[in-house]
Amino acid sequence: MYTACTKHSLHFDQPLVFKFLLLAIKVFSCDLVIQHRGVAMFSLIMKWMQSNKILPKISDTERQALEAGHVWIDGGFFAGKPDFDEILRQPYSLLNAEEQAFLDGPCEELIAMVDQYEVLRTKKVPDDVLAFIKAQGFMSFLIPKQYGGKEFSPLAISTIMAKINVHSFTVGTYVVIPNSLGAAELIKHYGTEDQKNNYLPKLASGEYVPCFGLTEPTAGSDAASIKAEGEVFRDDNGDIKIRLNFRKRYITLAPVSNLVTLACKLTDPNNLLGKGEDIGITTVLIHKGVEGFSSGDHHDPVGESFDNGPLIGKDVVVSVHDIIGGPANAGNGWRMLMEQLAGGRAVSLPAGAIGASKAVVATTGAYSMVRQQFGIQIGLMEGVEEKVGKIAALSYLLEASRVFSCSALNAGIHPPVVSAVLKSYTTEISQALGKDGMDVCAGAGVMQGPNNILAKTYCSAPVGVTVEGANILTRTLIIFGQGATRCHPYALKVVDAVEKDDVKQFRSSLVAWMIQFIVGVFRVLFHGVTRGIFASVPDVAPETKTYYRRLIWAGARFGFLTNMAMFAIGGKLKARGKLTGRYADALAWMLLGTATLRRFEAEGRKQEDLPLVDYALTHALSETQKAFEGIYANFDGFIGSILRFFMTLPLRLNPLATPPSDAMSHEAAKTIQRYNEQYLRLIEGIHLPDNQSLGLGRLLKSFRLLSEVEPILARIHEAQKLHKLRRGSVEELADEAQKLGIISETEAGLVALALAARLEAIEVDVFSPEQYYREDKGLEGIYSGAPVAEEKVA
Repeated sequence: MYTACTKHSLHFDQPLVFKFLLLAIKVFSCDLVIQHRGVAMFSLIMKWMQSNKILPKISDTERQALEAGHVWIDGGFFAGKPDFDEILRQPYSLLNAEEQAFLDGPCEELIAMVDQYEVLRTKKVPDDVLAFIKAQGFMSFLIPKQYGGKEFSPLAISTIMAKINVHSFTVGTYVVIPNSLGAAELIKHYGTEDQKNNYLPKLASGEYVPCFGLTEPTAGSDAASIKAEGEVFRDDNGDIKIRLNFRKRYITLAPVSNLVTLACKLTDPNNLLGKGEDIGITTVLIHKGVEGFSSGDHHDPVGESFDNGPLIGKDVVVSVHDIIGGPANAGNGWRMLMEQLAGGRAVSLPAGAIGASKAVVATTGAYSMVRQQFGIQIGLMEGVEEKVGKIAALSYLLEASRVFSCSALNAGIHPPVVSAVLKSYTTEISQALGKDGMDVCAGAGVMQGPNNILAKTYCSAPVGVTVEGANILTRTLIIFGQGATRCHPYALKVVDAVEKDDVKQFRSSLVAWMIQFIVGVFRVLFHGVTRGIFASVPDVAPETKTYYRRLIWAGARFGFLTNMAMFAIGGKLKARGKLTGRYADALAWMLLGTATLRRFEAEGRKQEDLPLVDYALTHALSETQKAFEGIYANFDGFIGSILRFFMTLPLRLNPLATPPSDAMSHEAAKTIQRYNEQYLRLIEGIHLPDNQSLGLGRLLKSFRLLSEVEPILARIHEAQKLHKLRRGSVEELADEAQKLGIISETEAGLVALALAARLEAIEVDVFSPEQYYREDKGLEGIYSGAPVAEEKVA
């Protein structure tokens, strides 16, 4: 989300890198023989690096981003040696009894109250729904029980968000925003005792509806460059206050919020707080109604609209005690945001994306077997089947990633690189699956109305792609930009040693890095020649061992290429977004594949899920292969020439994987083309309506009935092949088959019931002219929201 996370890349000038490597190797050799001369030599190297500015200084904001959270399983891939014994020991959690009861109780009650089409049409959450949200504690999941909150786990919060958002994203924002980065989370971790006692109970009850003011017209993904101003001054009564000027936009719940958490750059010209003139980014609480503060106007987001709008402040005055954490915490806003986003990116937006992917599974799996063309179910046509198989397998992969990453958060691990991968790739993949689902449903997906259950998910997908930092920047700047230094076993240690002028730390870190690099070269060559067959694999399902071996092989190559990038490109990486994006792709698909294997083991190696695992891992490895080929083809300089001319052909002749085969997509599609225990398990977590005459309810009714009569229809079809029955639709021949004794009267009745349900399920909504046309008020009253010239705004 923030480019400050990418400004710390190591900087090696291309012409100097080889001199540096030769010098390091020479010194290392001397050091093995003459220790004291080696120390002197390393001191010389360090001074040389300082004088040639090989490594940049890391600013305070950059360091706060680097030090936020933890290195998790991603560290093994950056080191070139993923440890699957350790990975399989990582938790894969379940909801506790209280959380499951809330999901089955109040959560289901809330969804049953919401007429999703009416909310979609009016853009408004009904008063009784909002009152229920507040009364049942839907805004309190992050808040400790001592302050009236639910204190649910990140996994539970994610699961609840996924369930509600699929039904109504408009309603879901009233759950997502209070339980994401904002007042409750920041006060819980950093607030004073007075702030906790005052605000947390009121946030838990919904008395305060919060929003978080961060994004500005000139600061979106580059949030470190916000221009919102806060100036410390002493008022006429001698009290220390802050005067705020700001203009924020894209703020969810801003039009209805009565408590804003505002991020601003705080200055103190008279040093009243004793922290100097330029204090830095600070988070401040602002109450609705304070003089100079304006909110209530709306943006109109694409797809499923929700309360979102600008926040504008002109000379807004608040107390220094409205800083979260009080005056002592002034200037710590950036650190607070980085620490909470380190894990937070893996919760809300992935939850919405993965809930949407399950909705696509539920819809397309059913519709592909209910809808017929050319006398057969469209899901049996290979073109459609290819889409359905991809949807089923990648949804399995996405859910595995959600649960695995939230399980890490449950355990107190907050991995910023993994969280960035989750946010970026789950929303991108979900958007692609939504498009595939629309292709399968065709006209039924396009025609809007109460019975359409796919279009709103498809149309709203761009929101998740842009929120919390555009995915383009997350992919091309953050994931590898942050991971290359933070997750590498030695890079940050070398940078720290140079900055501290610590020869001993520099010597040990650099020698270790050189050894790691040399060993890594041999490791990638060995695994490449042997296709990872000798890689150490833990005791896992025999059918999946090949995927572990290939991920170890891929990890070795990724570690090698990471070292190449840091040695040869270094500080220029942040300008090489196309290249770093390919590094991010390789890392992301390795992590997503790893999560899929973890799920398969955690869920007891369900044999019926193997087609999904096979497709998902083959797809993940083929995408990793594609990323590696792109890196080889676009690497800079002499090293790039070596990669292109000597290593590209072996890479292509000896690939990690090729895309999933037709047979794989066939087997994967079958997992969601029967209404059975597996189908229900794969869509677990979305609301299944009791109403069987509308939307998903009537589709599932038809799907269930058709699955039940499938053996009956098979007997009719067999009779046709034996020429006992004429050609035609097997359902329409049920009466004739009954007269011939092929099926019973009861079975013929079941077939007729299933046929009627099919015809009902494929209908789309029709509106009268009075219902369809709505009065057009034009653009009168709409304005850009830009400040007038004389206003002093940030």
